[in-house]
Amino acid sequence: MTNETWQQVSEELKQAVGANNHTTWIAPLRFEELVDGVARFHVPTTFHGNYVLQNFGDQILTQLARAGITVQRLIFAQSANLAAAPRPAAAVPQPSVPAQAAAEDDDDTHSATLDPRFTFDRFVVGKPNEMAHAAARRIAEGGSLGFNPLFLYGGVGLGKTHLMHAIGHELKASQPHLKVVLTSAEQFMYRFITALRDKRMMDFKQLFRSVDVLMVDDIQFLGGKDSTQEEFFHTFNALIDAGKRIIISADRAPGAMKDVEERITSRMGSGLVVDLFPTDFELRVGILQAKADYYRAQYPGIVVQPGVFEFLAHRISNNVRVLEGALTRLFAFASLVGREISLEMTQDCLADILRASDRKITVEEIQRRVSEHYNIRLSDMIGPKRVRNYARPRQVAMYLSKKLTSRSLPEIGRRFGGRDHTTVMHGVRKIEEQKATDRQIADDLELLRRALEE
Repeated sequence: MTNETWQQVSEELKQAVGANNHTTWIAPLRFEELVDGVARFHVPTTFHGNYVLQNFGDQILTQLARAGITVQRLIFAQSANLAAAPRPAAAVPQPSVPAQAAAEDDDDTHSATLDPRFTFDRFVVGKPNEMAHAAARRIAEGGSLGFNPLFLYGGVGLGKTHLMHAIGHELKASQPHLKVVLTSAEQFMYRFITALRDKRMMDFKQLFRSVDVLMVDDIQFLGGKDSTQEEFFHTFNALIDAGKRIIISADRAPGAMKDVEERITSRMGSGLVVDLFPTDFELRVGILQAKADYYRAQYPGIVVQPGVFEFLAHRISNNVRVLEGALTRLFAFASLVGREISLEMTQDCLADILRASDRKITVEEIQRRVSEHYNIRLSDMIGPKRVRNYARPRQVAMYLSKKLTSRSLPEIGRRFGGRDHTTVMHGVRKIEEQKATDRQIADDLELLRRALEE
């Protein structure tokens, strides 16, 4: 089997496993060799290999067979371990025998591979993320801290994962003896389920309770997973009691997470809780400039005309990943056609991204989101009832309508049961005052705004 043949099989697998699974699990596989019916693949981490073999092994073998390639076993390992592997991987996964990857455990078997792009040097600091950056830096420098855990929360693409990887890089460089583990909530859950199935819970407990620094990304995905939450709670307590560091990230504040036990959210909120606010215009321009400096090394000679960064920072304001992806596309396109990156090229090349970023938020959408958030009927929120259970959500919806749409006060009033513009003005002013003193109101507004702008 050649690399070209594997690429064809990989494309067939995309149809079988879905685009997201393919991108996450199949695309990173690199074919190494096929010897005596044993196909060997390089994987980023042993965990990655374990997961692929357990969940997609049968499908890979099926697609290989359809391509006329006879494979009896699959081995997934990091390249350094391929030649030294003392025994082949388990054969084709059988229902009664859990499959195992061939590589021996190493320091990263239970930890996500640190992304070389995500370092402190490449993190652009601005007002919205200044506190989060300072807290992450303090942890990376070691020494005594007045907080534990550090809980980072914010919307997609604001830098939470970047900071966690940066902490990992810094600690590995300055204190290589420390056992630093970065994992996602999904990976934690998968390893827990695997340990239960294989009756290896003591190994699982030892794995996570012997670390010096534990970082868990996207903790909100533990919502509704009761058994996994139970184990995470005990792991959390064991590490805190032992004086170990914990860093956690989520898309919302601890108290706003649904289906996560209160005892867990309470413990997570007992340390330093930092909100990464949406980027402002200046920070987005700074991110684009830093990204452009990186790309100029890859695409020498490409010129970016004045005004392009400002245009992008103004038009793509909700998601930094989309913003960076737009710049990546521009540099690639400019290198292919041999032209400068101008405003005209930017508008043509990014037409689809710019259209998606121009999505308009409506008053009706705000009303629906707010009523769902507060678990009340839409008819009650816009109706005449003035009880507190309906009045507060109504004022929140009015406030968001004023801030997120271009509708005038009289127009907003008409959409709230024909109310007068002075009523809307009063509601907006009331929420403005309360969000400065009431943390719950401030959190509700931020959560709703992010949901509406996604």
